[in-house]
Amino acid sequence: QEELVESGGGLVQAGGSLTLSCGAPGRTVNVNRIGWYRQAPGKEREFVASLDGSRETQYGDSVNGRFTISKASARNTVVLEMNRMKGEDTAVYLCFAYGWSANLSHYGRALELWGQGTQVTVSS
Repeated sequence: QEELVESGGGLVQAGGSLTLSCGAPGRTVNVNRIGWYRQAPGKEREFVASLDGSRETQYGDSVNGRFTISKASARNTVVLEMNRMKGEDTAVYLCFAYGWSANLSHYGRALELWGQGTQVTVSS
């Protein structure tokens, strides 16, 4: 199946840490870039972090130095470690992946996948 599976998130106190995981386990999914955006109530969607096929990472300015994205052992799976969390990190975190399909019925078709979203709440 060509879909994303997310886990993690929840409630944490300010200064604490949380971990998110996101993966595209389907055998026909080939991922070029995978990561997260986030969206807080009343605010625009904000880029958080991503990892591409060459293992290059990118981070949003507001999380750079506090969050770390890395590849997990499972196929097409990444982990986001969120440290020194702040109240402004409270948002729904949306995993995304860009890639292409190896499904024979539509081989080579570009894929843009989105997860269902995970709530992260940082309490003061």
